[in-house]
Amino acid sequence: MKYLIILSIFLCLICSNIPLCSSKSEEDDDISFLEQREQNDAASLDAAHPYGHPPDYENYDDLDDDELSAYADDDGGYSAPEVDESHVVVLKESNFTEFIKKNRFVMVEFYAPWCGHCQALAPEYAAAAEELKDEAVALAKVDATEEAELSQKFDVQGFPTVYFFVDGVHKPYPGQRTKDAIVAWLKKKIGPGLKNITTIEEAEHILADEDKIVLGYLESLVGSDSEELAAASKLEDDVTFYQTTNPDVAKLFHIDPHVKRPSLVILKKEAEKLTRFSGEFAKSAIAEFVFENKLPLVTNFTRESAPLVFENPIKKQLILFATSNDSKKFYPVFLEAAKSFKGKLICVYVELDNEDVGKQVSEYFGVNGEAPSVLAYTGNDDARKFLLDGELTIDSIKNDGDVKIVVGDNFDEIVLDESKDVLLEIYAPWCGHCQSLEPIYNKLGKHLRGINSLVIAKMDGTTNEHPRAKSDGFPTLLFFPAGNKSFDPITVETDRTVVAFYKFLKKHASIPFKLQKPEKHTASDTIASHEDSSSFNMKDEL
Repeated sequence: MKYLIILSIFLCLICSNIPLCSSKSEEDDDISFLEQREQNDAASLDAAHPYGHPPDYENYDDLDDDELSAYADDDGGYSAPEVDESHVVVLKESNFTEFIKKNRFVMVEFYAPWCGHCQALAPEYAAAAEELKDEAVALAKVDATEEAELSQKFDVQGFPTVYFFVDGVHKPYPGQRTKDAIVAWLKKKIGPGLKNITTIEEAEHILADEDKIVLGYLESLVGSDSEELAAASKLEDDVTFYQTTNPDVAKLFHIDPHVKRPSLVILKKEAEKLTRFSGEFAKSAIAEFVFENKLPLVTNFTRESAPLVFENPIKKQLILFATSNDSKKFYPVFLEAAKSFKGKLICVYVELDNEDVGKQVSEYFGVNGEAPSVLAYTGNDDARKFLLDGELTIDSIKNDGDVKIVVGDNFDEIVLDESKDVLLEIYAPWCGHCQSLEPIYNKLGKHLRGINSLVIAKMDGTTNEHPRAKSDGFPTLLFFPAGNKSFDPITVETDRTVVAFYKFLKKHASIPFKLQKPEKHTASDTIASHEDSSSFNMKDEL
């Protein structure tokens, strides 16, 4: 009897395990493949990097400090022109403190005579000093090689170092090293950030003289709207803000005089001349709008424009390499694609046959030959580079990769498509948790790219909203099962790993799916595959 009971228990255990093993085998197999694929990605990264890893340079900024200045400092290269510096004050240890005390606003350049960048800045700085000679600001310079103690006191570690002093308190000058940029920045700092336009004549003069203008069309030049606009103007150093109540002035700035006020536009002397503001008329929203739209859609890389790239708070870049002849065909394509990346990436054009910078920049990025190409660069922190493979078209450059980008206008089309299971991340660009999740989420999209019934998507919750996507914080992950879009989405509460997300999707997806296993590859095939993956998913890797 005892043996019969033991035998019965043993048979029950076997029977209960049979369906369990059967149902788990496929998922375990998938997860095993998924985990192995992750390990292969990590293991092959160093060997498979399109340009070698680690590179023989520290970061892209080296081009600014070394590559681009190398030819400026040798005997056969750049030589300092004659510059009239009569309006630039020379400061030394003996007169520095007294001068700063007597003048409320002072810009001071610490330079070295042998520095190529300082030599390039000298005529721009002198011209700015001349233009501002009647303003309540002084431009001065200190020879750091002679005034070592003074330079040490102000922690001068490179040349040129430019500080702006207000009532004796200094901060670094963050703008471009050109006369116009210096003048515009200083005028804003010493005067009101927001100016009035009351006549057509004033408006015409401003439109003719300035490169970037923000105009608010208001009901009154005083009050809450004007205060919000003035506050936003203080957050942007290199754009001039104006306000008007004159309908004729508004019309000149391409604003409908009968539009509901307040209304706001930004005008630039470049391909994208006019951009209209459609957000809440508040300081933060206005400043964000201006920040995203003030830059050229594409920056043509030169010695003069280098600070626009190197000193920009946006570090991720999309770079077109092409000769001047090829640019006639590909530059318009790149320009159109760049509209999708405003405020998110810096789009740069490097002319390969530009004698000044073409060779240095292309060599830095490992771009060989003269064939046009587009490369994505993640910035100096990790210095990853991804070459776009295939034909250069608007769609291929804009490619939103394996993670679909959702905004208010396409939410219904992508998320509420009844034929698709959709995983949606609602994120904020400034959110640290979202930034940590991004590479994991991108990998999930990459691994599931071949499953047509499944969409991995994300939406910036700070600039987009939809009644079906409620977020209590960032990131919020919601799952919208196929065929059930009329019901509330499922909140995803699981570990934030690729495997955990896969298990969740496998469990909740209305349409069953299975990972497509790769064929067996040789070691060289693995490297080639990684290169293709890095190339294709350029934007996604960013």
